[in-house]
Amino acid sequence: MNDATVTPRTDQTIHLPGGPTGILLAHGLGGTPVELAFVARGLARAGYTVHCPQLAGHCGSEADLVATRWQDWSASLSAGLERLRRDCDVVLVGGLSMGALLGLHLATQQPDAVDGLVLLAPTLWFDGWSLPWASFLLRAFIATPIAKRYKFVERHPYGIKDDRVRALIAKAMELGQSQDAGLLATPSAALRQMWLLVDAVKRELKSIRAPALIIHPREDDISSLANTFYLQKRLGGLVETLVLDDSYHLVTLDRQRDLVIERTASFAAWTADRARKGGRAHPAVAGARVTAA
Repeated sequence: MNDATVTPRTDQTIHLPGGPTGILLAHGLGGTPVELAFVARGLARAGYTVHCPQLAGHCGSEADLVATRWQDWSASLSAGLERLRRDCDVVLVGGLSMGALLGLHLATQQPDAVDGLVLLAPTLWFDGWSLPWASFLLRAFIATPIAKRYKFVERHPYGIKDDRVRALIAKAMELGQSQDAGLLATPSAALRQMWLLVDAVKRELKSIRAPALIIHPREDDISSLANTFYLQKRLGGLVETLVLDDSYHLVTLDRQRDLVIERTASFAAWTADRARKGGRAHPAVAGARVTAA
């Protein structure tokens, strides 16, 4: 990534400078910004400024993750929005899986700063085809004292339909390379925090007026299309939906990742044009777009 800001090994944050429209993307629970790197580079080549922060507690050990709450993860995304707003007059916010939910929450906290939403395989509950039939009971089980030591272990196909990419991800997970592939097992305490985030987002959906793009695979092994249908019915603004026909959950890495880039770039262009024509665009703090009389 020659055009990226170089960050220390302990921080996997991706920042790719580009044009006046910014795109802020959050990775999933127990994940890493690396899972967004391919899409981030594609969007940067299309002329966008892209920022994918490392969420608090992530890219380290299970203990690091358990030591944080969902509000800490949200604060990481909020800091990313502040960074983009220094250089961009229009910003879209979202992410992958749980990261999409963090984007939705941020849109309610700073509605005037979020011009659009990019929701990639949004996950309100785990009901994908690869999960055990009793997975719908997981949330109730997690709330019990005996679940304290429970861990949600990633299993085949690891959210990836492409055999080659899946093999690379699985190997990195099994070797404990959490900075690159995320955690193989998610502790129950982190799952509880995710569901607290879900509860907050569900209450906020109707107040979200920013236009949204939802991209969800038909064959999602982690979270089914029911998650997207739920959001379509309840979001308060315009919703554009793309259903992928050759991907599993990690749409930013799987076979149709180029299509994810193409549709996101197109939606970002439309959103930016809409914001600027409607007077919603914000003057950047730095850059030639700010002029004085």
